[in-house]
Amino acid sequence: MTTRTRMTTVNQKNLKNNKMGGTDVPPIKLKMNTVNYQKKLDSIIASLGDKRPTLLLHSCCAPCSSYCLEYLSRYFDITVLYYNPNISPQSEFVKRAEEQRRFIGEFPLARDVKLIVDNYDPEEFYSAVQGSEDAPEGGERCFICYRLRLERAAKYAAAHGFDWFCTTLSISPLKNCEKLNHIGMELAAEYGVPFLPSDFKKREGYKRSIELSHEYSLYRQNYCGCVFSKPKSTE
Repeated sequence: MTTRTRMTTVNQKNLKNNKMGGTDVPPIKLKMNTVNYQKKLDSIIASLGDKRPTLLLHSCCAPCSSYCLEYLSRYFDITVLYYNPNISPQSEFVKRAEEQRRFIGEFPLARDVKLIVDNYDPEEFYSAVQGSEDAPEGGERCFICYRLRLERAAKYAAAHGFDWFCTTLSISPLKNCEKLNHIGMELAAEYGVPFLPSDFKKREGYKRSIELSHEYSLYRQNYCGCVFSKPKSTE
């Protein structure tokens, strides 16, 4: 997998003019987690001692990564993998990638963080979700998308010798944390790289991500990313 992608330059003025204050999506019934993944993460961090393992962190966007990076960079040497073929259109993919790069460059993290912007190939997403186009938002189509992105992270982590892999997705109240962790652990068994369990919205992690987004004037999109989640008013 190449670690470079062709990207157009994003006008910073346009970024400022396109900040969104929230996420306008249909309400989703969320299941309560049967496992406390934050406690699992606490236990792993406590066991590290003076070690600083390497972590490949899949990120969907800068706002979701903000608290995750602030928190995890205290304990891990992090490389962010921005792999999101679900995002539509390409201009949106580029805008979010540029904000990810800007945040990593501006935020005073505990350690330097590397960024990999993967190639943009939306056909990977459309091929994966074929047959599930009409599934409700937050349902089976989304679970397929979780697996698509997490599998890319697992493959990359295995190929490049990372100690752990993880995703920022669990910080969103609209994402199924139970499903994310279950998929991550399945892929960990398949590719031989441990998945770092997480529920980043716990302990006011989501609230902190909102604070950091405002503090750094991060572009906050009003839809998850794919064409199916995009509000009709923005088309």
